[in-house]
Amino acid sequence: MIIKQFTDNDLYKFTTMYAVQKLYPNVVVKYQFFNRDDTPFPEGFAHILRQEVNSMSSLSLTTEEKNYIEKRCYFFDPVFIDLLKGFRYDPSEVQISQEGGRLSLSIEGYWYRTVLWEVPLLSLISELYFKLAEVQPVEVEERAKAKAIAFKEIGAKYSEFGSRRRFSFDVQDRVIKVFKEYSGDCFTGSSNVYLAMKHKLLPIGTHPHEWFMFHGATFGYRMANEKALDAWVEAYHGSLGTALTDTYTTDVFFRSFSLRNAKLFDGIRWDSGDPFKFTDKAVAFYKEKRIDPATKTIVYSDALNFEKVKRIKAYATGRIHDVYGIGTYLTNDVGVMPLNIVIKLTHVKNAHTAQVLPAIKLSDVSAKYSGDETEIDLCKRLLQIT
Repeated sequence: MIIKQFTDNDLYKFTTMYAVQKLYPNVVVKYQFFNRDDTPFPEGFAHILRQEVNSMSSLSLTTEEKNYIEKRCYFFDPVFIDLLKGFRYDPSEVQISQEGGRLSLSIEGYWYRTVLWEVPLLSLISELYFKLAEVQPVEVEERAKAKAIAFKEIGAKYSEFGSRRRFSFDVQDRVIKVFKEYSGDCFTGSSNVYLAMKHKLLPIGTHPHEWFMFHGATFGYRMANEKALDAWVEAYHGSLGTALTDTYTTDVFFRSFSLRNAKLFDGIRWDSGDPFKFTDKAVAFYKEKRIDPATKTIVYSDALNFEKVKRIKAYATGRIHDVYGIGTYLTNDVGVMPLNIVIKLTHVKNAHTAQVLPAIKLSDVSAKYSGDETEIDLCKRLLQIT
């Protein structure tokens, strides 16, 4: 059994679950697995994955995990923590099949339940792939130590975001220990709730693309960003104030980022496109709103490595507060080529009409678009995206 702890999952899945159960408890959704590089999976992979998924039905929130969440996740109310205590994964929500080397996977059910599947499923797929390939990680601590020292030397504040495409749980656990030891205060936490608890760190995370995708499908693409942010504020009243910008492109986001929300949200997250152009746009936006950019934060989080962080930091310093969420580079830089895999929301069932609506994601990079292509074209026309 690979996933052994209920909170071996990223915080943003729990924060989204909380908002969904408060605001949209009747919504049904569907997710789909995407293998971006078409990496072939070995024969029998789906069967082994199915067994791992079935075993997750035995997971439950421990007393230690509950106490940690109550202490660290002050934004959750007691009702939600009770919900987590009674929650059990339902493997029937996950459909898995394989044809040759092609793996197919989908998830379907109530959104407040199925939202928790994404990260552990991707973690399982990645770890199983390398386990069946019989490859061993190399220089785990050595590479992590070099990175930890390098980030500390340039004063980069960074968090570990690497659960989804980690080499293994063991590797993620080991490198977090090294980062904490050798980066000191520059290492600010982990998105993985269990490992944050184990290493006495801060759990890091806010909301994902799917939050905006749902609002785009339900309320229309012109209203998606505004509706999504207003709903987040309704759920959290100002906590967890980092806004994701690129679901329907950053330019569209800034057009709908109101003065109220610009002041209320602590900052924004860059997750695609050119980080230097993004920085310029963010600084110009805040200045136009008569907000001092130095009081706001950009969380840079797209495919980062040390050299990229170093360049971004040099560009952003003195203009806006910069922090970094780093994933695969930290948890799967062990001598193998990481898988390029994602799970994305694809459909939303309207709670009032039972109409099934497509959910799509754009990006500041067209290669990261996901969803029905006809719907993507419609969205681009409505938002006047060329």
